[in-house]
Amino acid sequence: MAMSPRNIHLIAPSGFCHNPEAAQRGIERLRADGHRVTNTDIIARREQRFAGSDAQRLGDINDLARLETLPDIVLAVRGGYGASRLLPDLDYKSLAERLRDRPVALCGHSDFTAIQLALLAKAGIITFSGPMLAGNFGAETLSDFTVDNFWLALTSPQFTLRWQTTPQRLDASGTLWGGNLAMIASLIGTPWLPDIRDGILVIEDVNEHPFRIERMLLQLLESGVLARQKAIVAGSFTGNTLSDYDNGYDLTSVWALITQRSGVPVVSGLDFGHDRNTVTLPLGAQARLSVNGSEAALAISGHTAIGLSPVSQ
Repeated sequence: MAMSPRNIHLIAPSGFCHNPEAAQRGIERLRADGHRVTNTDIIARREQRFAGSDAQRLGDINDLARLETLPDIVLAVRGGYGASRLLPDLDYKSLAERLRDRPVALCGHSDFTAIQLALLAKAGIITFSGPMLAGNFGAETLSDFTVDNFWLALTSPQFTLRWQTTPQRLDASGTLWGGNLAMIASLIGTPWLPDIRDGILVIEDVNEHPFRIERMLLQLLESGVLARQKAIVAGSFTGNTLSDYDNGYDLTSVWALITQRSGVPVVSGLDFGHDRNTVTLPLGAQARLSVNGSEAALAISGHTAIGLSPVSQ
């Protein structure tokens, strides 16, 4: 998918970039496509396991409210851990005044989910759960699926994703939100978890065994979060290996239990998360989820696309 040149501003609010070669490869690919990539010095930043001190990483986010010229895209270098330490000190008021309803796309996933949900909860800012610089744009083999879906989501005020799922019938509309399941669960009981009513909750994770995924979903259920959702969309859950001890206990078993206990249908199979192929989703947008047999469709709207006029309120 050919795209007009965009201004891309890098941020590193989480873990140290341990694969700088991949990050540099991602920069070179983006620049080869005509995009301008700025703030690249942060890739080498390090304090312990983090991409700089808390103050430096906090500045990556808060400084967005003070940039003289806003970029088209704010792209996280990588995930890891560290975003949770920043949430109390984010300048939500200034960020809301500068970024809300502006055609600026903040994009990342994994640990970045914590910042994305906090910005949605406290500032009403819609961000994009999608690829990051090192792991995706800098992958040894670039995924055309991931890149095409990235530009589709960022430049389209309405778009529809389609995939194959377990046969069922469903038609539900609501607010699209979610991201990394471990990060969502970690925000329960804090001010940083959005109180989404009539939600379409999309989840993904990596290196989590089905029993851990079930445990986190039960926490969402018993804290009342799932009762407010219309449906759950399950993305990629990569990096877990079942053993003989599981005796057939797998993600299908987890989805069945969660649906039985919560009454919330689970629609699985979306390419979303820690995998080579991932779609990009605007968290806080509006969505209609329909399933007819094994054909699932997610129609998304209500977010501001880059290069277009702001969404009217």
